[in-house]
Amino acid sequence: MAEPRSSGKPLVIYFYPKDFTPGCTREACSFRDNFAEIADARGATVIGVSRDSVESHRKFIERHGLPFQLLADEDGAISKACGATMLGGLLPVSKRVTYVVDAKGVVRGVFDHTFAAEKHVADVRALLAELSSEASA
Repeated sequence: MAEPRSSGKPLVIYFYPKDFTPGCTREACSFRDNFAEIADARGATVIGVSRDSVESHRKFIERHGLPFQLLADEDGAISKACGATMLGGLLPVSKRVTYVVDAKGVVRGVFDHTFAAEKHVADVRALLAELSSEASA
C-alpha cells in the first residue's frame, strides 16, 4: 500500500466485500457504534471502501446511520492499489482488511480478519489508544 499524505490526524480505511451482507453490516455498525471513541476521542477519520455503487452506499449509510464516508470503488482500482482484492482481483469484491495510518502518514496497522468483522474495530481502538499514548509521551 502506498503511503498516503499526512492530514495531521490518523486515518482508518477499511475495505469490505459488499453492502448489506451480514458480516459487512456488523462491521459497519461496529465502526458506527465506536465512532465517538475512534473519531471524536482519537481524532481519526474513518472511511469504508467496497466495490458497490455510490447509490448502494447511500442506501447503506441511510439504513444504518453511518457517520462516516463510504467510497465506491466500482472498478476495483483502489482495492487493487491497496492490496485488498479477493483472489488477486479475480472476484469483484474487496477483501476484508483494515489499515490504520498515523498522523504522519505512516501505516501503523493492518488487520485482516476475513471471518471476524467486529475484530477490526477492537484492533483499531487498541492501536489508536497506543498511538495516542505515544503522541502524549
